[in-house]
Amino acid sequence: MRNMDQDGLEVGRKLRAFRERAGLSQRALAKRAEVTNSTISLIEAGRVSPSVGALKRILDGIPVGMSEFFAFEPAKDPTVFYPSEELTEIGKGGVSLRQIGSDLYGRAIMILMETYDKGADTGRVMYSHEAEEGGIVISGRIEVTVGAQRKILGPGDAYYFDSRNPHRFRQVGEEKCVIVSACTPPTF
Repeated sequence: MRNMDQDGLEVGRKLRAFRERAGLSQRALAKRAEVTNSTISLIEAGRVSPSVGALKRILDGIPVGMSEFFAFEPAKDPTVFYPSEELTEIGKGGVSLRQIGSDLYGRAIMILMETYDKGADTGRVMYSHEAEEGGIVISGRIEVTVGAQRKILGPGDAYYFDSRNPHRFRQVGEEKCVIVSACTPPTF
C-alpha cells in the first residue's frame, strides 16, 4: 500500500460508498476480504492507497467489479446539522454507537454518542486502532481499561488516550451509561 494521494482519497470515498450500499460494516468487509479492519478503515479515510490486487480482493468481498467501482461517482455529503434521529448507528447488541454523519470521507474526526446498556461492554478481548480518542461520561458509570490501567468513570469524568494501546469499555452500575466521544483520525 502507498501513502495517501488524490487517487487514494477517491478510492477511499468510493469504497466507503459501495460498502455502505452493500450494508456491510468495515469489520464484515475486512473478514470477507481477509484483511485487517484497520486496512479498510485507513483506505476509506484516504490514508493509504491499496495495490490493484489488494483492491480487487476487497471489492470481491462486496461484491463489485473493478470497472463498476472506478466508473462510480458517489455524492458528497454537504450536511452541517444532524437531528438526533439521523445519527448513524454503527454499534450492535447492548452497545449503541451513534455517529455524526454516515460518510466520514475526508473528515479528520469521528464523533459518537455512545450508550452502554446495563452489563454491556466492547468485548473481553481489548482492541486497538491507529488514532487518539477521548470522551466525557454524561450519565451512568463505565469501566475503561487502557493497557494495564483501569478506572471507573462517572458523570462529568473524562478520558483521553492513544488508541494504539489495547482498550476496552464496560458498563458498571445500575443505569445505562452515556458518553460523548471523539476519535481522530476516524479509524474506529
